[in-house]
Amino acid sequence: MKRVNVLMSTYNGERFLHQQIESILRQDEVDVVLTVRDDGSSDKTCAILDEYQSQGLLTWYSGDNLGPARSFMQLLKDADEADYYAFADQDDFWKPEKLKVAVHQLEAAPDQPALYFCQTCLTDQDLNPLPHQIPISPLLTYGESLVYQFVGGCTMVLNPLLRKAINHYHPEVLYMHDVWIYSTCLSIGGKVFFDKQSHILYRQHSSNVIGQGNKLTEWKRRINRITTGQHARYNTALELLRGYENQMPQANFQLTKAFIEAKRNFITRLKLLYDNRLNTANIATSRAFRIALLFGTY
Repeated sequence: MKRVNVLMSTYNGERFLHQQIESILRQDEVDVVLTVRDDGSSDKTCAILDEYQSQGLLTWYSGDNLGPARSFMQLLKDADEADYYAFADQDDFWKPEKLKVAVHQLEAAPDQPALYFCQTCLTDQDLNPLPHQIPISPLLTYGESLVYQFVGGCTMVLNPLLRKAINHYHPEVLYMHDVWIYSTCLSIGGKVFFDKQSHILYRQHSSNVIGQGNKLTEWKRRINRITTGQHARYNTALELLRGYENQMPQANFQLTKAFIEAKRNFITRLKLLYDNRLNTANIATSRAFRIALLFGTY
């Protein structure tokens, strides 16, 4: 069986932690190694982790409060060697076939950086599916990854070649680890597998550190990106160029350069407005991005 090192970052997660750990340990047809980094919990999270560690079911350590993005990146750096690596949130529930399905798809790309992720099934706190889901059908292009931030880290599994590439460069500006890893994989010509089936119950509750909201919430996020001057897309492109310029295929390099240059060059912005390489599967996101692009606030 393939060994999968499951990397979980915890922070005051006592409420649902037992259930999530059990679902990870019960994965079918893979050898699970569970590694946990606690990001400064003050509840009973560490006591729960001690309980499982004393039974030899996981290994955990604690560190400074880095926030989820940096905590997961630290986990990926510290992780013991394995055939594959997966990220886990502290409050979801994994179906038994989740890792088996991911490994099967990733085995089709043994000689290149590769990433798997799947659809999520949104549930309430009791794991009852919500009536309004947020299905995605991404184009899986590098240009789309610069614009459309949709990938769920809790569904991601990556191979050692992608892990090596990610650990090669640590960006100064990092918004979320999942978006960064996805964009990095595509930027260097890696292979991405998207599974339209959901193998995870993605719990939504009042204590979510990060969750998926409704359409109103998504539009508020888009407007916030335009009005606050966060410039997340631009900064991410800058970091990708700094870290992976020499590994990018020429087409990706040229697109990244144009994406960055457009910030200070109105003519380039106008050209990118009609550049099909920046199309996304989400029409609303595409429209919002092009508004931000026009005003240089992307």
